[in-house]
Amino acid sequence: MTESQLADRECTACTGDEDPLEGEELIPLFEDLDRDVWEVVDEHHLEGTYEFVDFRDALEFTKEVGELAEEEFHHPDIHLSWGEVVIELWTHKIDGLRETDFVMAARMDRFYEGYDLEE
Repeated sequence: MTESQLADRECTACTGDEDPLEGEELIPLFEDLDRDVWEVVDEHHLEGTYEFVDFRDALEFTKEVGELAEEEFHHPDIHLSWGEVVIELWTHKIDGLRETDFVMAARMDRFYEGYDLEE
């Protein structure tokens, strides 16, 4: 699966009845993300660090991520600073990761591809 295929998958609402993904279940989903950006932390959440050449691009990216979060009703923690946006993402209802978290991350990667990262 390529990043674009993962990004094109549907974000599904969590019922709370499912178990978080663990171990080997995480690998194929993680492999389809930008691994220069993302890491899986303690099999609990994704953390991604996006770097930019200035504050304006970091802010614009943050706005895009915020709009996506509202559209999908799946809200990451977003930390904005000069030239950097850090995203923490997991499904709060099950206190862990689901496929939807990886889909959201892949969509963020797709947004990031549109930025000029050279000064």
